[in-house]
Amino acid sequence: MTAQCVSGRRIGSEEQLREETTAWYEDINSTQRGVDWQMKLDDARIKLNSVYPKIKL
Repeated sequence: MTAQCVSGRRIGSEEQLREETTAWYEDINSTQRGVDWQMKLDDARIKLNSVYPKIKL
């Protein structure tokens, strides 16, 4: 938040800071973002065995 919202700026009052940060986080939260997965699920199961244990049925 500091780098994106208030970096390099002087905020005159606590109320103004609240208004600025509220506007910033409402904008950020309204923007939908995707995830760029770096590996396929089968590769993740191999590399991250403790996180993705094999379940035997």
